Amino acid sequence: MTQKKKSQSHDPYAPVAKNQLLAARLPMWRSKLVVVLMFAAFASLAARAFWIQVVNQDFYVDQGQKRYQRTLELDATRGRIVDRNGSMLAVSLATYEIWASPKLIDESAFAPLSKLLDLPPEELRRRLGGDKTFVLLKRQVDADTAGHLSKLGLAGITQIADSKRFYPEGESAAHVVGFTDIEDNGQEGVELAANEQLLGVPGQREVIRDRLGRVVSETRPLVPAQNGDTIHLTIDRRIQQLAYAQLKDAIARNHAEAGSVVVLDARNGEILALANYPSFDPNDRARLTGRQLRNRAVVDTFEPGSTIKPVVVALSIDEGKVRPQSIIDTAPGWYKIGPAVIHDTSNHGAMTVAEAVQKSSNIALAKLALNLPAETIWSKYQEYGLGLRPELTFPGVASGKVRPYKRWRPIEQATMAYGYGLSTSLLQLAQVYTAYAGDGTMHRVSLVHDSANGAAQSADKGHAVTTPATARAIRSMLEMATGIGGTGRAATVAGYRIGGKTGTARKQIGATYAKNRYRALFVGMAPMSDPRLVVAVMIDDPAGKSFYGGTVAGPVFSGVTGGALQLLGVPPDAPET
Repeated sequence: MTQKKKSQSHDPYAPVAKNQLLAARLPMWRSKLVVVLMFAAFASLAARAFWIQVVNQDFYVDQGQKRYQRTLELDATRGRIVDRNGSMLAVSLATYEIWASPKLIDESAFAPLSKLLDLPPEELRRRLGGDKTFVLLKRQVDADTAGHLSKLGLAGITQIADSKRFYPEGESAAHVVGFTDIEDNGQEGVELAANEQLLGVPGQREVIRDRLGRVVSETRPLVPAQNGDTIHLTIDRRIQQLAYAQLKDAIARNHAEAGSVVVLDARNGEILALANYPSFDPNDRARLTGRQLRNRAVVDTFEPGSTIKPVVVALSIDEGKVRPQSIIDTAPGWYKIGPAVIHDTSNHGAMTVAEAVQKSSNIALAKLALNLPAETIWSKYQEYGLGLRPELTFPGVASGKVRPYKRWRPIEQATMAYGYGLSTSLLQLAQVYTAYAGDGTMHRVSLVHDSANGAAQSADKGHAVTTPATARAIRSMLEMATGIGGTGRAATVAGYRIGGKTGTARKQIGATYAKNRYRALFVGMAPMSDPRLVVAVMIDDPAGKSFYGGTVAGPVFSGVTGGALQLLGVPPDAPET
C-alpha cells in the first residue's frame, strides 16, 4: 500500500488530466470560423491595398501630391522698351506675389499680414476662408515689404518672384509706349503691338513642401524662363520730352482742347517723337479717362486744310500744267463754282504759283485742281498714302478717307485741293512732307528698330511721288511761306532756314461746319539746305486770341524744331545777319 501511494504522488500531470475545462472538447465550427474571419480580414486588407496601389493609384498619388507637391510657374521677365539711344522707356521692376496655405495660417498671423499687405482684416479673412489649399493674397508687393514679411517667418506664407512695369518717361511718352494690365499683358501702344515679343516664355519649378508650407526639395530639374525681347524704338527720348513740353505749353497758352506733334527723320521716315496732350501717367492710372488715352496723332482724322496744297501744286508741275512762276489770276478774291463760292482771305489779284503757296490762296489751288482730271488727283493722293492705312505696327492707326473720284462734283474737286472733303491723320501729313524734304521720294513712317542691326524694321526704301526738280521747287515755296509776306512767319527758327505750310481748318460737327471752331496746323521741315527733320503740329479748338495755324501751331514748330536740331547736333544754315 505504501508502494502504491508513492507512485501516485510522483505523477505531476495527474491533477491537470482531471481538470474539467480541459477535458471538455470545443466544437469544430468555432475554430473554423476563427480561421475564416482571419482570412477574410487579411483578404480585405489585400484588396484595399490592391485598390489603392493598383486600381485607383493615380487618384491617391494625385491627392498626396496636392498636399505636399507644387508646380510653381516661373514668370519670364517682360522685355524692356528703349529709345534709339538705349534709354529706358519701359522696364520691369522686381516685386513679389504673396501666397498662403490657409490651413497652416495661425490666428496670430492675421494682424501682421493685414498691416504689411495693406489688406483690411475682413478682406484677409475672406481670402483665407473656404476649402482652397493655396490662395493668392497680393500681387506686386515691393521688395522691402517682402523682406519684412520674410523676417516674421510666418507658417503657410510663400513668396513668388514677380514684376511690375515702370515707365521712366511718365506722361511724355505714354501714348507711344502704352501700358500693361495686372497680368503683364500689353493694353496700349508698343506694349500691345509687340506684346508677344515682350512676354517671353515662362519656366517651371516642381517642389515638395513640408507641413508648414516651406520648400524642402525639388522633384525635377528647373526649367528656366526665357525673358522677353528688348524692343528698340526709333523715338529719341530727348526730342519726345521737348515735343511734349512745347505742346503742353501751347495748349494752355491758347486755351485749346487738345493737340499733337509728330517729329520724323526726313531721311528715312523714322518717328523721333510722337506727343499728345492731354496725356496720362502710365505709372498711376487710377483716374484714367478715354480723353487722356486717345493717341490723337495716330487715331484722329481731320480735314487737313491748306497743309495739303503742296500735293496739288507738285502734281500740276509734274503734269506740265504750270511752272512755279506761272501766273494765276485770283481777283477779285472770290471764285464761283456752280452755286458755291470760294474765298481767299483777301484779294491777291494775279500771282505766281509760288506766291499762291506763300499766301495760301484757295482760289489759285481750286483753279489748279479743276485743270487736272479728277482721276489723276485721286491716284496721286493714293501714292502719297492718303486714304490708306500707314504701314505701321501700332494699334488703332487710322487710314483717313478720300472718296472715289467718280463721285466728285466740280466743287468737291476744287475744295480737295485746299484740304476740305478728305480726311487724314497728323502722322499721314508728316509722312507726305518727307517727299519734299528729299528729292521727291516719300518715306513710310516707322517706329521700331530691328535690334539685330539697328535699322528700321520696315524694309521700305521709299517711293517716288514727284520729281527731284519739283521737290526742290516745293521746298523753295515752303521756305517763302515762312518768310516775309508768308503765312508762317511765327514758325521761324533762329540760325536755321526752315520751310512749311500753315493750315486753319474749320471743324466739322455732324453734317455742318461749326462756327468759331478750328484746327490750327503747321507742317514743315528744317534745315532747308539739307532737311533733317519733318515736324507736324495740330492744335485742336484753340480759344485764345488767335486760331490761325501760323500764329497758334507755328510757334510750337519753332520750339520743337529748334531744340531738336540742337540736340541732334545739326549745324545752323541760315546766313548771319
